[in-house]
Amino acid sequence: PLFICLFPLVYSECVQSQTLIESGPVVKKPLETVKLSCKASGFTITDIYMHWIRQKSGKGLEWIDIINSGSNSATYSESLKGKFTLTEIVSINTQFLEAKILRSEDSEVYYCAGQTQ
Repeated sequence: PLFICLFPLVYSECVQSQTLIESGPVVKKPLETVKLSCKASGFTITDIYMHWIRQKSGKGLEWIDIINSGSNSATYSESLKGKFTLTEIVSINTQFLEAKILRSEDSEVYYCAGQTQ
């Protein structure tokens, strides 16, 4: 099985009342897809850039992508392009990272991080 955890990070001019709420740990089988969520609280997602990052145990961070809610444009890591899709529902202040066709090497911890614009 694949073990995927999501933990939020907030950086750049952070205020304690501003948080990102993650969807929590997920276990999936290889070749399945997973959709992780990151909900903003204390601010609106259209006011930030949302970064998605992953980390394999004992390894460094790997940047996946960034989305600018205001312009609804996403930029993906060249090495991971086509593997992930970013979407959002502004009305519930939540962004989603969907991983397509998981493999054993995708068993990692995933983070969302908000950056002020």
